Amino acid sequence: MNSELKINSPRAWFLAARPKTLTGAAVPVMIGASLAIADMHGRISWWAAALCLLFAFIMQIDANFVNDYFDFQKGTDDEQRLGPKRACAQGWVTPRAMRIAIAITTLLACAVGLPLVLFGGWTMVAVGALCVVFCFLYTTHLSYIGMGDLLVLLFFGIVPVTMTYYLALPDGLQTISTECLVASVACGLVVDTLLVVNNYRDIDNDRRTGKRTLIVSIGHAAAEWLYLALGVVPCLLGIVFALHGHLWALLLPLLFYLPLHIKTFLHMKRIARGRELNHILGLTARNIFIYGLSVSLGLLLSFWGE
Repeated sequence: MNSELKINSPRAWFLAARPKTLTGAAVPVMIGASLAIADMHGRISWWAAALCLLFAFIMQIDANFVNDYFDFQKGTDDEQRLGPKRACAQGWVTPRAMRIAIAITTLLACAVGLPLVLFGGWTMVAVGALCVVFCFLYTTHLSYIGMGDLLVLLFFGIVPVTMTYYLALPDGLQTISTECLVASVACGLVVDTLLVVNNYRDIDNDRRTGKRTLIVSIGHAAAEWLYLALGVVPCLLGIVFALHGHLWALLLPLLFYLPLHIKTFLHMKRIARGRELNHILGLTARNIFIYGLSVSLGLLLSFWGE
């Protein structure tokens, strides 16, 4: 069916945007905003939280376009690729159209992010600029030297969770609490499971093309245990939520996220190699969303129960 797509059609652009990856963009903002609601008893800037979410969505789509285009240019997305098909490589979107789309989404993200200056000062311009710069550096250079997982921790955990929390707080009360910082690290680790399973699937192709991801460096077996740990450790870090009076934010991920993560890990080990690992990619994206939903709901339950 996909082979019959019209070039540069709406359906082609929908696939190029990779909508399933938007859960990874939404979860950090959900957690940061929910923690702010719990700490401030609901007195937060909803406009700031909404702008953070919209910025995260647009930047994720921008990153997907950048990844699609530059991996195509480097020849990484060739016929031996096991992962989902990419727009430029399949001819669904022309390289010129993708370059234009990258420019548009980058400018749109900047336009959406600029009003955050009203909530956090001109420092937000520097934060936004870093997000844009590393969006490009990830695909063009850093993912090839094993820096991808660190960037996920930073830009899908620490930066979006702490910045959403900070910007959503009332003026004059803006700070980044220890609980928020721990929550941001936990979120980044959970989101990194998506990159780990992606690189686990592509380990042989990455070796062949000279892409030295963390998974290529540590090997197949160690990657499986890393995947497991990236889900278990954040649940243990949830003890910090309980210590700050947010017991449900510890319990709900243990009840709903962790069993699914372990089940997915065991499934991944059984498959081990091949295109079937794309199914694990989908399950992992689902698990990440359930983690974010569990933590966010747990924080809100603690607030409502006060």
